[in-house]
Amino acid sequence: MSLTTGSVQRSPHVLTPSSDSSLVARHAGGKERNLHTLTSCGFPVPTWSVIGLDVFEEFCRDSGLDEQLARLLADGWQTKAERIAKEIAHLVETAPLGAHTADAIALAHRMAGGGTVAVRSSGAEEDGELHSFAGQFDSFLGVRGLDDVTDRVRRCWASAFSARSLLYRVQRGLPPGTGGVAVIIQRMVAAERSGVLFTADPTTGRTDRHVVSAVFGLGEGLVSGAVDADTVVLDAATGQTLSTVVGDKRERYDAGAGSGCAVSPVPEGDRVTLSLTGDDVARLHEAGARITEHYGAPQDIEWAIADGTLWILQSRPVTTLAPAADADTAQRPEPDGELRIWDNSNIIESFSGVVSPLTYTFAAETYAKVYESYARALGVRGEQLREVREWTPHLLGHIHGRVYYNLLHWYRMVRLAPLYPLNRRVLEKSLGVAESIPDELADTLHPFTPRPGLRGRLSRLIRTAVFARRFLTIGKSVETFHRDFYRAYAVFNDVDYDALPGDETCRRFRRLQRELIEKWGPMQVLDATILLSVGLLALLTRRWLPDAPEWFTWAATAPGGAVESAEPAWALRELADRARADAEIADLLARTPDDEAYQALGDAGHTSFLAAVDTYIADYGYRSPDELKLEVPDLYENPAGLFSLLRDALPETGEANAQDRGGEADAYLDAHLRGPRRFVYERVRAKARAALTDRERLRFCRTRAFGAAKRMLRALGRDLAHAGALDTWDDVFLLRLDEVKGAYEGMIGHTELRDLVAVRRGRQAADRELHAPSRFTTRGAPYWSGNLERAGWTSGPAARGGVRELRGTPCCPGVAEGPAVVTDTPRDISGGILTTYRTDPGWVAALPSAAALVIERGSPLTHVAVVARELGIPTVVQVRGATTEIRSGSRLRVDGAAGTVTVLADPPGDDPTTTAEDTPRTETHE
Repeated sequence: MSLTTGSVQRSPHVLTPSSDSSLVARHAGGKERNLHTLTSCGFPVPTWSVIGLDVFEEFCRDSGLDEQLARLLADGWQTKAERIAKEIAHLVETAPLGAHTADAIALAHRMAGGGTVAVRSSGAEEDGELHSFAGQFDSFLGVRGLDDVTDRVRRCWASAFSARSLLYRVQRGLPPGTGGVAVIIQRMVAAERSGVLFTADPTTGRTDRHVVSAVFGLGEGLVSGAVDADTVVLDAATGQTLSTVVGDKRERYDAGAGSGCAVSPVPEGDRVTLSLTGDDVARLHEAGARITEHYGAPQDIEWAIADGTLWILQSRPVTTLAPAADADTAQRPEPDGELRIWDNSNIIESFSGVVSPLTYTFAAETYAKVYESYARALGVRGEQLREVREWTPHLLGHIHGRVYYNLLHWYRMVRLAPLYPLNRRVLEKSLGVAESIPDELADTLHPFTPRPGLRGRLSRLIRTAVFARRFLTIGKSVETFHRDFYRAYAVFNDVDYDALPGDETCRRFRRLQRELIEKWGPMQVLDATILLSVGLLALLTRRWLPDAPEWFTWAATAPGGAVESAEPAWALRELADRARADAEIADLLARTPDDEAYQALGDAGHTSFLAAVDTYIADYGYRSPDELKLEVPDLYENPAGLFSLLRDALPETGEANAQDRGGEADAYLDAHLRGPRRFVYERVRAKARAALTDRERLRFCRTRAFGAAKRMLRALGRDLAHAGALDTWDDVFLLRLDEVKGAYEGMIGHTELRDLVAVRRGRQAADRELHAPSRFTTRGAPYWSGNLERAGWTSGPAARGGVRELRGTPCCPGVAEGPAVVTDTPRDISGGILTTYRTDPGWVAALPSAAALVIERGSPLTHVAVVARELGIPTVVQVRGATTEIRSGSRLRVDGAAGTVTVLADPPGDDPTTTAEDTPRTETHE
């Protein structure tokens, strides 16, 4: 018999790189067709041959398997797929081989070079544009000797009838027949490094990214999920490395002494270093770009590096791109129009997750009024003030229900004060933004058109003088504001708004905006004071204390004296101490549901303790998680949440003493800085600490102002529902603020409100299913021209990388070990390590229950970070991937000075490479 060797060919066929492409098209599977293309285009592909589809057909015909397969795959087989798959496998692996079939296998082995080979299944429909069949068929590595090759060929044929393969076909509307099975015999290369290259990001669909996964040795450990791979993300156009994650790589797979793979440990030094060199990355990018260009579509490429050569093992189209990355969107040119940078940074400390239209519009209107007032307080008037009014209403954006900083406007706001180059850097640090904007862009941003010549210099001089006066007297200004605020607040707080007519409540709401909120503008000088003083302190630290640890600056600027916003935490700790001292109360709290605890304490006669609970709620009732979101009830409305916090605080957590933490900064200064420099340093430090203390006082005022507004707007919702304009009172949160006010001022018909609510409820449900990037850019209208699709707005679970050590920004020194509590609500912490995507001021009361704090977003100057330092809780912020990589129950070691979070052990049964769909978090990112 004559088989394919590049000359005259008769069936059955063994195909090689020299075979005619028409024969390959008829007799090869999807993998071989791609290998033939790659080889023909000159890519380095290890020697291969193919046992054609017709070889399997002849085997089935000669052995009588045809009739048996038809019988087993008759109608109704789906109900017994597992049993049928096992029966077919037994038949395929034991049926006699005809002479032609045996000769074809032997020839294919010789044409691949003999020796150690890989034996891979390949279906006729595999690696196509519609169906990849990835992982459905069997492949075998490190196969030696003809007998073992023959055995693995049989098993490859049988795998086409495995239960998973048959069900894959059914799910995609394909008939149960295999469509043919070919087998690749390919020379094994002694891979030093192997991996996979996606020429589009498979999780976001972005075609401007290449994603490389790499391990030492063969790629079997990566494909099987047994080895935690390195991951490198590249810019598709330039090959520039955008991000790198070093996997643990505890083991490597290599060809064994017999058939199969041998597993060996990776040396400790190699585990913690990237397996790829810069040259490796460059070659992978070049190969990926060339292969993608040839196929005209993103590719999933398996590769290996051996003896300095990059080998391409196979390539297939990426058929699982996220919907956001459809070809039409990916290939559209980037739209023209205004550049906007959206960043959620520490805004999620105030407005996390999907936020109601009412909350967003109230917040946006508040920000606009406050910062316009701030500009006026610095002496901005006339045409310049009109220009400021053009961007202050747009400081925040509402993208698929999430609130973002419209970041470039915040740089404009910072430029109202002097020393813009310094202040913008501190702004980035205080907001916790992931990256600085280019200096060239920063220099173009102005709050208004700069005036030329002498007039412009005079305008800047006047504004600087006004700022300097307010900077020097800010302490007195805060005291005056504080006194006036609480005088006015008492008037608004001591009212039963449900007893008032709706239009009267609306009138008082407008007055609250005017008297409590609009007057906040001059107080924004305090934020500028913080930026300036902290920036100067950081500058002095770099020059005079160049070896100071990263946590030092934040410890040195810890607010001086008692921090008012930490009072809820101290008060809760005292309440917990009181409950702990009474065994009956502690037992009752431990076993009683939160919503029944208040009544149970009263029934048991603990009136004194209930009086203390009432005092706490009276003093701190507006302090609750998501306290600035109007749709979330506070402790006044639902005190049950207090009992959950109290139960968490009952165990002794053994937290560090806050004074010791502050003393570490003083001790470092005593050892390293003396004389005139110490005097100057302490003056700047005192200003920063006083400003941060005052900011925390004003944060409490803000909470109370929002709390009063929350009561009014909830009363308006009940009034609209009573009037029949809404079905239920809480539908009011799906309206915009102008619509609520407009209903009382004749600007919108009350009959329209129900329709608006219905549309927004559906949109909000869809928005909740999306994963939101933490930072992205748009041009022109944000929702149009594929802006958001390019930015990576996707649905589906986030992928885990299996990283064992994560790094962030050190915030409060100290080391803690314990179980992770991954959560988006501050509940059930009980001495664990609180791990979360973000926090908000309402989390303060839960901090005494935490052994340490790990926050994915935020900055060292966010509210909870400041209070955590006050309480002496080891804290690391800006820990990228924390809520994706860490599972509740994982044992962690947190080093608040080094900024490291180490996963010591996973929860029982957890796979560190699975998706993060069960992680309780409000965002993903990306």
